[in-house]
Amino acid sequence: MKVLLVDDEHLARDRLRRMVEQCDGYEVLDEAACNGEQAITLVQRYHPDVVLMDIRMPGMDGMEAARHLCALQAPPAVIFCTAYGEYAIEAFEVQAVGYLLKPVRQEALQKALESARRANRVQLAALSQQQEGTGQRCHISARTHKGIELIPLADVICFVADNKYVTVRHKGGELLIDDTLKELESEFGERFVRIHRNALVACGAIDRLERTPQGHYQLYLEGQEEPLQVSRRHVAATRRLMQRL
Repeated sequence: MKVLLVDDEHLARDRLRRMVEQCDGYEVLDEAACNGEQAITLVQRYHPDVVLMDIRMPGMDGMEAARHLCALQAPPAVIFCTAYGEYAIEAFEVQAVGYLLKPVRQEALQKALESARRANRVQLAALSQQQEGTGQRCHISARTHKGIELIPLADVICFVADNKYVTVRHKGGELLIDDTLKELESEFGERFVRIHRNALVACGAIDRLERTPQGHYQLYLEGQEEPLQVSRRHVAATRRLMQRL
């Protein structure tokens, strides 16, 4: 089985590599030395069977990376390796997804690897639900022909729903995503404001609010030529927000 190591500590990766190489039938493909974002890139490049991943890393942490991996058609099994005991082991033992405390013991690693199989999206979705409340994502993920594309949350201008689809408009363009507006509003309610039943906008991207001759309200956003309609029920709240910005 092919294994990818993800840990921002060089010594931790070296130790895990030696331990994995002592397990028959397992091969270390590569190492991600930075964070979860690099891990996602390497997963799409090498298609590992298993990812041994730290939780606390700079930038995107291991928990968020596992959530984004859910978007893959064939996500790898994720085994978390962490030195922090405040993460309840039971909360993350989701079927084939394992959890090891550092310093990792050879016997425990061997057992986790033997039980690891390709986790499907249902399994990783269950992991995502277990993590709710552990912190907001710093990226939004979209499935495209390139694989998983990550959009930094700071670059998001707005989310717009059209029937069953939600589009994220960001500084580099726009992409379809799997999240619903309700889910996004629940997770990022402090950074985004609902202006219509089909639109959430980034508070920091608001430019101005204008009323049309027909009596409708339109919100202009930075970097967007076309304004978004503000429903009457959301006009007052939008005005109050703009007064605080």
